[in-house]
Amino acid sequence: MAEINNLTASYGAKDIQVLEGLEAVRRRPGMYVGGTDLKALHHLVYEVVDNSIDEALAGVCDRIDVTIHPDSSVTVRDNGRGIPVDIHPEKKKSALEVVMTVLHAGGKFGHSSYKVSGGLHGVGVSAVNALSEWCEVRVFRDGKIYFQRYERGIPVAPVKEIGKADSNNTGTETTFRFDREIFKGDIDFKFETLIQRFREMAFVTRNVKIVLEDERPPEKESTFLFEGGIISFVRYLDRNRDVLHPVFYVEKEIDNIGIEAAVQYTDAYSESVYSFANTINTIDGGTHLTGLRTAITRVINDYARRTNLLKDADPNFTGDDTREGMTAIVSIKHPDPQFESQTKVKLMNPEVQTYVQQVVGESFNQFLEENPAAARAIISKCLTSARARDAAKKARDLVIRKSALESMTLPGKLADCSERDSSKTEMYIVEGDSAGGSAKQGRDRHFQAILPLRGKILNTERARLDKILSNEEIKAMISALGTGIGDNFDLKNLRYGRVIIMTDADVDGSHIRTLLLTFFFRYMPALIEQGHVFIAQPPLYKISFKNSHRYVYTDEEKDKVLKEMGNQAEKAALQRYKGLGEMNPTQLWETTMNPENRTLLQVSVEDAAAADHTFDMLMGSAVPPRTRFIITHAHAVRNLDI
Repeated sequence: MAEINNLTASYGAKDIQVLEGLEAVRRRPGMYVGGTDLKALHHLVYEVVDNSIDEALAGVCDRIDVTIHPDSSVTVRDNGRGIPVDIHPEKKKSALEVVMTVLHAGGKFGHSSYKVSGGLHGVGVSAVNALSEWCEVRVFRDGKIYFQRYERGIPVAPVKEIGKADSNNTGTETTFRFDREIFKGDIDFKFETLIQRFREMAFVTRNVKIVLEDERPPEKESTFLFEGGIISFVRYLDRNRDVLHPVFYVEKEIDNIGIEAAVQYTDAYSESVYSFANTINTIDGGTHLTGLRTAITRVINDYARRTNLLKDADPNFTGDDTREGMTAIVSIKHPDPQFESQTKVKLMNPEVQTYVQQVVGESFNQFLEENPAAARAIISKCLTSARARDAAKKARDLVIRKSALESMTLPGKLADCSERDSSKTEMYIVEGDSAGGSAKQGRDRHFQAILPLRGKILNTERARLDKILSNEEIKAMISALGTGIGDNFDLKNLRYGRVIIMTDADVDGSHIRTLLLTFFFRYMPALIEQGHVFIAQPPLYKISFKNSHRYVYTDEEKDKVLKEMGNQAEKAALQRYKGLGEMNPTQLWETTMNPENRTLLQVSVEDAAAADHTFDMLMGSAVPPRTRFIITHAHAVRNLDI
């Protein structure tokens, strides 16, 4: 007992380590911006822009300029009110310095400055400052320009006035360069990633112009301004789909919570639904998304019963039936949003579900009553979906009577491996029997399995699940993976930790790869999200000279090797591989399957809306967008990747 008392006594104030100022952020960046990877790096920019968006939500800013400079520093400039610079009553220093150097400081806590706000509860800009090699802020306010510079979060000097500004020139300009001591490795800002985020921000913040400029070669610029807000967002998502009715839209405020929703049904077989809380994309949904889906399903069922489009003997539509082909955005503005975690991927406020359900329910019911043609088209779509779902269930029950691990026979064409630990195994999905034969002979049988596919699998973008499950190649793939599909899908039963698509480096190979990725994206998205899907990179050329040879994977690499050889390049033999079948088993192992020296591309869905649109365009039924895409990119195509 005495021992316990001694232990207890030793745990006092002196044992608590206090991390002063922003040192905590530098020590544990994962707690504040989600890590030190590419995603976290872009998060820095979003944090600064979120502050400008808060000014826009307060109605005092209508333009935000973001510039990536050649040295990868980033400037964010808005025409808001400018961060206050007067002396903070408690901290006895400029409010600007407090905002930039103290966690949880800022105008977002008392609700006096901002009714609603996006940023990370005031952690945002100070966390960015802490993780920057240097950061400079200029504030345009009261006809003056104020300035302060920080190095790794520490002010170099107090805030000072450095010039005069027009009285109508107000706002904040923040420039920072991320700290390579924190963000290690060869990472940098991606223009395309930022574009996706700013497009979303502009959609959910009506009438705010966001300009993104990249000064790194080749210089690029994009401007976003959407007067239609989320109505424009829905139209943008549906631009390659056949729509069944005009966009339904509702906007209302209850208890200081602003609610906006836009819905449109299309001829697609999947749903495209996005939710936002204070302009932040809540990618895991939450109470606002649940409220929207519940309201839509309930209203459609009630209307269908009232109008006798659903007969007494028919069961009610399920959520799956009413979501097929639905494109929807729900965006809420909340004075006190509760999120599941610091990185804000799921909204948790329980009252939001009730309010969204009420607002969308009443308004959508009125929309159906006033637009009977639209109502009939939507319900007809739901009826077709319900019948197909029933057929798919029967087909699925046939395909997956029991889980693959219990008693289902593995497909005859699968050459399995001996290892049973899925964290060590990999399955190559190989195009064609000849390449499959080479792969089977060349592989390491201990941990590599081979599944050859004959020809092109079904285009799953244009087919429902019942038809997909009658396709022999897809059935073989599902049973080999072991996860099941649809309601039965369970990632825990995955038999191979790496699923590697290995196709020829030609147009047919690219098409097969796209078909496979479409299938995984639509029906097994968790495989991609959890990092299990890869694309093999077979060599394009073999360069032989005397008794040595080298494999190269791109035209640029080939030119470089030949240039290095100088005069001897003329004597070198150059073989171009048109397909995997041209390589013998040893060559295929050496170049494409040996973990020691192969190159694998991991497939990731960085942005669901962009991927959704790409698959829709490449594999959907609308021809003109696909034609435009091919014409635009034809000159650059050698090895087409999604």
